[in-house]
Amino acid sequence: MNSMKAAVLYAKNDIRIEETAIPPLHSHEILVKVMATGICGSDLPRVMGDAAHHYPIVLGHEFSGIVEAVGDGVTRIKTGDRVAGIPLKPCFACHDCRSGNFAQCQHYSFIGSRINGSWAEYVAIPEINAIPFDANISFEEAALVEPSTVALHALKLIQFQGGEHVAVLGGGNIGLLALQWSHILGAKTVTVFDIDDARLEKAKLLGADYTVNPNKAGADDLWRQITSGKGFGVVLEAAGSDVTIKQSFELAASKAKVCLIGTPSRDFSFSHKQFELMNRKEFTLTGSWMSYGSPFPGHEWALSLHFLKQKRLNFLDMIDRSLALADINEAFDLYRKPGAAKGKILLYNS
Repeated sequence: MNSMKAAVLYAKNDIRIEETAIPPLHSHEILVKVMATGICGSDLPRVMGDAAHHYPIVLGHEFSGIVEAVGDGVTRIKTGDRVAGIPLKPCFACHDCRSGNFAQCQHYSFIGSRINGSWAEYVAIPEINAIPFDANISFEEAALVEPSTVALHALKLIQFQGGEHVAVLGGGNIGLLALQWSHILGAKTVTVFDIDDARLEKAKLLGADYTVNPNKAGADDLWRQITSGKGFGVVLEAAGSDVTIKQSFELAASKAKVCLIGTPSRDFSFSHKQFELMNRKEFTLTGSWMSYGSPFPGHEWALSLHFLKQKRLNFLDMIDRSLALADINEAFDLYRKPGAAKGKILLYNS
């Protein structure tokens, strides 16, 4: 066996299922037979826009599978292990890496965006980039560990301690994971904001105490009622839009913690009155980038698997559908139709 099927991106909107070489292993690497892999929101502009780093490229960075082979320097992982993949490849040598800030690595690579990833039958990854999981966790669930860690990292970053009214802006996958983690870590209430009622219904299913559609009459009255007029002690922005970023300033209580998880895709500006809210309220504002900490890859990964095993995290109800890798273009046809994809789309190898 020396070839495999892979979904290769050649240009904007040009994904081809091809026979490619199975990647060779370096001594510290393992070969993972991909069982489930997700399509991330960050993959959409790479496929449907011009955000790919280069062509051709095999995308895919949310994945799980079975270890097919190991390099001769591998000591921790063995053939047959079920593993979730960790996509970041830090240099481990720059100042940020030596400080344990791997997401800020100056020379990083990334599986599924800078080098070939998991939209394939096999992917080669360093041993340190694999985290084993138990058989009572499905491959589908394990493929969503990576986005789970992104949400948890944001809460750890703001030193979330529970007991607060939490607002989550954006009911996409990261927002729904931030909702679940907020509850696990002791939120007083969690309110999810989105303009898509189907997403708000999914948020209710996954435990939202309240949902608010800002486009509907009475939305402002509702969130003020929830917080007794004080605003939210924690605001998690998970959409990356100019509207929700500005809205986070409005919703924040005095002395709140506001975390921007979403990644903006266009320029925008604040009015001086909008921006002044940060001064007047003296809220703490931070961004959050990926999900990594020391020791690599960070506690977020083991915690995600721990609470999955305890059935405290619900990933399965976040999945819209699973498609064979060969049908990947069908998935992107859905993404091109607003509202057609109602959750995470997973790919599997038949």
